[in-house]
Amino acid sequence: MVLRGALAAALTPLRDGGARIDDDAFAPYVEFLAAGGLDGLLAMGTTGEGILFGLDERRRIASLFVEAARGKLKVAVHAGAQTTADTVALAEHAASVGADAVAVISPPYFPLDAAAQFEHLLAAARACEPVPFYVYEFERASGYAVGLEVLGRLLVSAPNFFGLKVSDTPYEKFEPYLREGLDVFVGPEAFIGRGIEGGAVGAVSALASAFPEHVARAVRERTDDLAALREAVERFPRHAALKRIVARRGVPLRPDVRAPLRDLTSSEQAALFEAVEPWLASS
Repeated sequence: MVLRGALAAALTPLRDGGARIDDDAFAPYVEFLAAGGLDGLLAMGTTGEGILFGLDERRRIASLFVEAARGKLKVAVHAGAQTTADTVALAEHAASVGADAVAVISPPYFPLDAAAQFEHLLAAARACEPVPFYVYEFERASGYAVGLEVLGRLLVSAPNFFGLKVSDTPYEKFEPYLREGLDVFVGPEAFIGRGIEGGAVGAVSALASAFPEHVARAVRERTDDLAALREAVERFPRHAALKRIVARRGVPLRPDVRAPLRDLTSSEQAALFEAVEPWLASS
C-alpha cells in the first residue's frame, strides 16, 4: 500500500555511547510514535543517522522497526548508500523483511549526472519491486539535486516508483517537485501546509520523531506553524536533542548517538528544555 499522511523521520535507538543498537528501545519508541497519531515512520534517514551504520547494522535496524511497527505504523526504510551495490542490497533486504516502502537518497561526495542518477535509482527501485519506491531529494545532503528529467524517466521505467520525500529549501526549490504523477512528502515543517495545499500527500518530519502529535495535527490541519519549534531544536546538536526530548517524555530512549555526532552538554540540555517547553506542555 502506498504511503500517505504524517510520518516520523525516526530516531535510531542506540546504547554504549552510540556503538551498539539498543534493541529493547524499538518497541516502546514505536508505541510512542503511534500513540501520537502518526501514520508511519521513515527508518534510517537523516534524523535516523542511517548513513553512519554498516550494512549489517542497517539490516538489523530495518528488521527491528518493521517488527515493532507491525499493525501499528507503516514503515519506509531508507536504503541510500554510497555505492549502487550497497543500496541495492539494502533495498532488497527492506523488501524481504516486510517494509511498506523503500526510499533512497542520491549518493553524496561524487556529483552524479542525469544518466548516473537514473541508473542508480532504477537499480534501487528494481531491487525492492514491487514494494513502493521513493526518491529522497535533499540537495544540501547529497550535494546535488535529482533532476526532474531523471524522475520522469524513472516514472516510465520503474512501475513501483511512487514519489519523493523532498527536504529542499527555500520553497522555490521545493515546489518544482510537486508534479502530476508523483506522491510528494514534505520534509521542512515550515512547508507542511503550503506543500499539502500544493498537492503533497503528507510529511516526513524530523520533529515528528519527538513531537508526533504536533506534526500529525499540522498535516491534518494543513498548517505551517511548526517553524519556530524546528528553529528551537536546531539550535542544538539535533540528533541528541531529539533523543533527550523523547526520553523527557517518558520513552526509554538513550541520548547516545553514533560518532562523530555528539551529545548535548549539561548547559545545552537545560537550554533545550527551556526552549521547547511550550510545545512539551501542549503535548
